[in-house]
Amino acid sequence: MIDSRAIVDPGARIAPDVEVGPFSIIGPDVEIGAGTVIGPHVVVRGPTRIGEHNRIFQFASVGEECQDKKYRGEPTRLEIGDHNVIREGVTIHRGTVQDQGLTKIGSHNLLMAYAHVAHDCMVGDHIILANNTALAGHVHVDDHAILGGFTLVHQFCRIGAHVMCGTGTVVLKDIPAYLMASGNTAKPHGLNLEGLRRRGFSPEALRTLRQAYKTVFRQKLTLEQALERLDPMLPSCPELKPFVDSLRASTRGIIR
Repeated sequence: MIDSRAIVDPGARIAPDVEVGPFSIIGPDVEIGAGTVIGPHVVVRGPTRIGEHNRIFQFASVGEECQDKKYRGEPTRLEIGDHNVIREGVTIHRGTVQDQGLTKIGSHNLLMAYAHVAHDCMVGDHIILANNTALAGHVHVDDHAILGGFTLVHQFCRIGAHVMCGTGTVVLKDIPAYLMASGNTAKPHGLNLEGLRRRGFSPEALRTLRQAYKTVFRQKLTLEQALERLDPMLPSCPELKPFVDSLRASTRGIIR
C-alpha cells in the first residue's frame, strides 16, 4: 500500500491499509489512521496525528512548521480527525507555544485546492474551505461553516456555526453563528436560511432567529442591550443559544 518511491520514516505509525503515493514524504512523529489515502508528492511532518478515512491529494503540505516569526522549533502539534478531504496544494501548519501548541481540524471537512490553515487554528466538523481560502493564526471556525473561494480571515477571528461567507470576503472581526457575510470588509447579509433549512431547523426556530438577527443588526442597539433582549428568548428556542454564545465569545467585536 506504500509506493516504493515514497519515503516513510521508521518512526511514523501508519495503519496497515494506509495508501501512500509515489514521492510522498512521511516524517517521524506522524500517526495515520486506517483507510486514509495519501496521494503523490504529499509532505506530512510531525508531531501530527491524522485520523481514519481521510484523503489527501497531491502537493499538500500537512504539519509543517508555522510561519510565525516567534516560532523557535518547539514540538507543537497538528491533529486531524476522520473523513476529511484535503485537496491539491493545501497547507496546514502546526501550532505555537504562544497558544495551546495545537492546530486542530475536526471531521467530515472539505479543504479545497490551495486553502491555507495557519498555526493554532481550530476548525470544527462539516466545514468547507473553498479554493484559496486562507485562515491566519489562531482562527476558530465552528461546525457547518462554508467559506467561499478567496475568503481571507484575520488572526484571532471567530467564524460561528452555519456561517456562509461569499467569494472574496475579507474577515477582520468575528462573524456570529448562522449569518451570511460578504464584502471587503465583511458585512452581514441576513441569516443563512437555506443552509439552516437543509440542516433541519424548524420554521419556529427560524422565526425566532430572524427576530434575534433584527434585534442585533437592525435596531441600532449596543451589543449589551441586544443581549439583554435575547436572553428571555433562550428557554423557548434552544437553537438561539449558539447565536447568543457566539456574540458573548467575541473578543474582536462582531461584523455590523
